[in-house]
Amino acid sequence: MQTLFINLIFYISELIQILVFIAGCYFFGISVFGWIKRKEKLSRTIVPAKKFALVVAAHNEELVIGHIVDSLFKLNYPRNLYDVFVIADNCTDNTAAIARKFGAKVHIREDASKRGKGHALEWMFNRIFHMDTNYDAVAVFDADNLVSPNFLLEMNKQMCKGFKVVQGYIDSKNPYDSWITCSYSIAFWLSNRIFQLPRYYLNLSCGLCGTGFCIDTSILKSLKWGATCLTEDLEYTMKLALNGVKIGWAHEAVVYDEKPITLKQSWHQRKRWMQGHAECAQKYLGALFKKAFFKGDLTSLDCALYLFQPIRFIFVGLMTVMMWVQTVYPQFPLYSVQYVFPVQVWYLMGLLEVLYGPLVILAEKKFSLKVILGFVIYPYYCLTWIPITIQGFLEKNNKEWNHTVHTRQISINELENSNG
Repeated sequence: MQTLFINLIFYISELIQILVFIAGCYFFGISVFGWIKRKEKLSRTIVPAKKFALVVAAHNEELVIGHIVDSLFKLNYPRNLYDVFVIADNCTDNTAAIARKFGAKVHIREDASKRGKGHALEWMFNRIFHMDTNYDAVAVFDADNLVSPNFLLEMNKQMCKGFKVVQGYIDSKNPYDSWITCSYSIAFWLSNRIFQLPRYYLNLSCGLCGTGFCIDTSILKSLKWGATCLTEDLEYTMKLALNGVKIGWAHEAVVYDEKPITLKQSWHQRKRWMQGHAECAQKYLGALFKKAFFKGDLTSLDCALYLFQPIRFIFVGLMTVMMWVQTVYPQFPLYSVQYVFPVQVWYLMGLLEVLYGPLVILAEKKFSLKVILGFVIYPYYCLTWIPITIQGFLEKNNKEWNHTVHTRQISINELENSNG
């Protein structure tokens, strides 16, 4: 019986190794196409043509709402071609009053039974559809964001090229406030360059990031929103893929996002992401694989593999732990980690990942002494994803929405001066 059990573990381990290795090679192969940035037509050479509704979802954000609205009114885009809307969603503070003071059109939503950003956006989109003004597209932001002046110029360029949905570059408003914010920032910088950009170049679909994206109103009207899970951005990304709509990418359209400062705040946020990820995987994984294999749709396959990514990460973490155990206890029976591939192969892959990240950040021109120190602790941040992912998947049926408190007060002028 013991021999049968050990053999079963061997076979499972072999299968896991093969799947992890193939998936790792796939994602690495895709990422390589983001190394060399292509020259594109400058956005300022394209006449502003699209009219935008800029929507900011806010729940008790009186500390930061003024800065996002201020940055939106400083966009380098014809003022008659965009309006700024703020959803004061179940607020009990002065968010609405401050947003009005800065010039936004405030819409107050009070619905305690449908809490969360997804519900608030759906409510606001329906209002926009019934307004006298006709908007070509809707852009979505979080209350803690700051937006680069060229944002709408870049979005206008991509939409004039034919994209119906476009995601902008997510940067960090507070990259060096703590080791957590630095790790978050590194993760987003890497994602921008080796996940989003290569998919744009390869004519696959990029992923929505919850903020800093634009959607053509015709898409919202035809497909509806309907993304009301804990990760509405991921849900809508998968919905678009199943309906044959590819998400474009605007690398120069920068949105600065406030990252959680403490591990506790980060843990709650990332657990919510994983809860939503698990829900989306359960809801869309089968349909995406079906479309990929029966219709030969590479975009659906890529999205399905992305939904599978957290499981792969757990497997990699468990294999790493098993290798460490094996190193300390050579006679430990679960030595099958090196059964398919020699253990040196996995160590080499680990070494490449350690070196790969800093090289990508160097290419993104984000390299500094602080970033070097950040990469020293970044692996510990990555390891925390293992228990967070497991917890998130186990609690995927818990739909309670938790608000992330934002307190980092900085204006777009201060931020750009510090970066310049």
